[in-house]
Amino acid sequence: MNRWPVLAGALLGLLASAAQAGLPTFELTINDGHFSPAVLQIPAGERVKIIVHNAGVGPCEFESTALRIEKVLSPGVSSFVVLHPLKPGRYAFFDDFHLDLPQGVIEAQ
Repeated sequence: MNRWPVLAGALLGLLASAAQAGLPTFELTINDGHFSPAVLQIPAGERVKIIVHNAGVGPCEFESTALRIEKVLSPGVSSFVVLHPLKPGRYAFFDDFHLDLPQGVIEAQ
């Protein structure tokens, strides 16, 4: 049995994890449609990882039309998104389950 494809796949997975582990990382908490922080400042021109925590009692959806991302989280769940390098500017995001509440902003500087 040739184990090289399995070993090569495992190695590629480790390399991908290591590459993401080195990304600048930021945290965002969503609690029933409220964002903390409401303005998330990140460096412009760099890939970044945002860890999203759902601290609310119901599901939430971290979504940004401008950034073309969406992530649905059950209560108590954390996940992450990786953003491509952004130009300096402000990029709105929202919780699709709480459209009546204020949006948050990612500010790339």
